Amino acid sequence: MRSESQPNQVDSKRTSAGLPLFHLYGDPPNDQAFDFVHIERISSRSSVNDWLIQAHRHRNLFQILIVENGSGEMSVETAIRSFAAPCAILVSPNVAHGFKFHADVTDGFVITFSEDVAMRIGDGARDAISHLAAIAEHLIVPIDVSHRGSRILQFCIDIQQENFLARDGYRLATRALLSLIAIEIGRSQQIRARTEALSLACADRTVETLKRLIEDNFRQNREIGFYADRLAMTTDRVNDHVKRVAGVTAGHLIRQRVLTEAKRELVFTNSAINEIAYELGFGDPSHFARFFRKQTGMTPQDFRAAQFAKMKGLHGA
Repeated sequence: MRSESQPNQVDSKRTSAGLPLFHLYGDPPNDQAFDFVHIERISSRSSVNDWLIQAHRHRNLFQILIVENGSGEMSVETAIRSFAAPCAILVSPNVAHGFKFHADVTDGFVITFSEDVAMRIGDGARDAISHLAAIAEHLIVPIDVSHRGSRILQFCIDIQQENFLARDGYRLATRALLSLIAIEIGRSQQIRARTEALSLACADRTVETLKRLIEDNFRQNREIGFYADRLAMTTDRVNDHVKRVAGVTAGHLIRQRVLTEAKRELVFTNSAINEIAYELGFGDPSHFARFFRKQTGMTPQDFRAAQFAKMKGLHGA
């Protein structure tokens, strides 16, 4: 990390700039990022930013934070979650997230890698990374510090050394170590699942493809038929498949993506509610208001006020 190149801090107030999109925090987005694995200490980037990582997202990068010491709060979309060491925090591409680390006592590692990396480290490892995508739904995974945690920390140290020395075969070694980290986190989550009845099914290819299509088209296309055509499936078959795998309909996934973007706009921008409605493809702001209230039980205005108060608390404003 270049300590002299500190990111411009985003005020805890809503700004017209919206939700920042970064490559690594403070760096311009890089949509061409490929074959990318980066590791650094949590303290290296957060300490120069007063231990506060403002809400942002990465378009094509997956992140794993291994919290070795300390604790803090994480904002994910418009929710706030507390965490404490030892744990792993998993952030999928395009998810809005930020952190308030407890100063000077929190440390560990942040591993960032592009989505293509998972496709290049072999079938078994790819399964492990796919499994991580499913685990990421739960965000925070406690780790057994006595055994599994020490193994994960050693793998992080090894990745850091491989990247620094760049010896012959370091890319292969880095991906193998990343796979081992994924496996160990998955095992930790399996232990948790046995006691908490969590679902750990690996990501389904059809559902993941549908989610990517929704990501690219949700502002203009709400109809399931549009997505069914691109999946070369009938509407009924898409709905049946998604319901069997994810437990919800394809329509639900579309509505939730629209709702997520609406929440982001309400929390992270100063845009008027009617502007947000038009931006999200609603022909009438009153239609947007009815949609939002049906999904959340709150008006957009009330949601914005409540979330702003929450985010002020997180950022100490």
